Amino acid sequence: MKTAHPFTSEPGTVGEGLAQRGVSRRNFLKYCSTLASLLALPAGMAPVLAAAIATARRQSVIWLSFQECTGCTESITRSHSPTLENLIFDLISLDYHHTLQAASAEAAEQAREQAMHDNVGKYLLIVDGSIPLGNPGYSTIAGISNHAMLLDSARGAAVIVAVGTCATYGGIPKADPNPTGAVSVSDIVKDKPIINIPGCPPIPVVMTGVLAHFLTFGKIPELDGLGRPKVFYGETIHDRCYRRPFYDQGKFAQSFDDEAARRGWCLFKLGCKGPVTYNACATTKWNDGTSFPIQSGHGCIGCSEPNFWDAGGFYQALSMPITPVQGTLAAAAAAGAAAGVAVTWHNRSKKSAARAAHQKMTVDDLKREEQ
Repeated sequence: MKTAHPFTSEPGTVGEGLAQRGVSRRNFLKYCSTLASLLALPAGMAPVLAAAIATARRQSVIWLSFQECTGCTESITRSHSPTLENLIFDLISLDYHHTLQAASAEAAEQAREQAMHDNVGKYLLIVDGSIPLGNPGYSTIAGISNHAMLLDSARGAAVIVAVGTCATYGGIPKADPNPTGAVSVSDIVKDKPIINIPGCPPIPVVMTGVLAHFLTFGKIPELDGLGRPKVFYGETIHDRCYRRPFYDQGKFAQSFDDEAARRGWCLFKLGCKGPVTYNACATTKWNDGTSFPIQSGHGCIGCSEPNFWDAGGFYQALSMPITPVQGTLAAAAAAGAAAGVAVTWHNRSKKSAARAAHQKMTVDDLKREEQ
């Protein structure tokens, strides 16, 4: 079906958008300072970022959601630096998004086609959710299969950003036995640059930070072997975890509410996958930088790594890498003290003993201050 194009959706510059919204120069520079910190750039880069962003054309963005749970959209709506409102109104022109757009039915699809027509070769295509190849009817939008819509939308895109583990690796829909034949974006699209931002869901400011980087510098950030931005996925969670000193000392929690756990000791023996998981959780954190799972008392489940759902029990201590990425477990083991490593590999009997001696935690325990 051919669609008429009675108007254009070409976005103006970011500076024009800022002026229309009454954003002061002072606040804009403050925002750029935060952005520079987020991207691990020197503080002196803030004025450079401000100049680049102000004159940049607002980036046309088309966001496609396939086999997913809306968790990635839920996550990005909680971004605090930059906020979702900053992104939509100041940095990008979000021309198509199932959940956030006002248009529906034919008008929604016309908006996607319009943005593709007006910004051919320039728009940014964001995809969350896996693509089912087992049967085109497993997931369709406006009667169009996910596979067909991806190919159609990718054709004129400048860059594709796969957000969430479903889009980057296939995610939970791909988990054994993979009934829908779910695959990742990179399994299908081979002729476009793809930035992978895995996580279930990804950290909000990681997603917005990558978009801001592309707008500012006009190119994709440096990527690792799995297509992930190194600035956010360059180190394991274990490398930057505040519990790491306890790992090196061989101090591990035996259960989630024993004395060691209350003292903040390492959760490795309770199944933490931090040593083999590359992500910025330990530094960027969640909820306006408040916390992350390990800080909240639960081990990392490795959700930003391929096939995390089929990689063994979440509460089983690592005995081998859950993925063959760069020999991560060997590196983690080498970093630990000999005592800590020894304790790790014969934990089963000690864990059973700890479970047998386990006592329920009381309200008084919660109120008691650490000595």
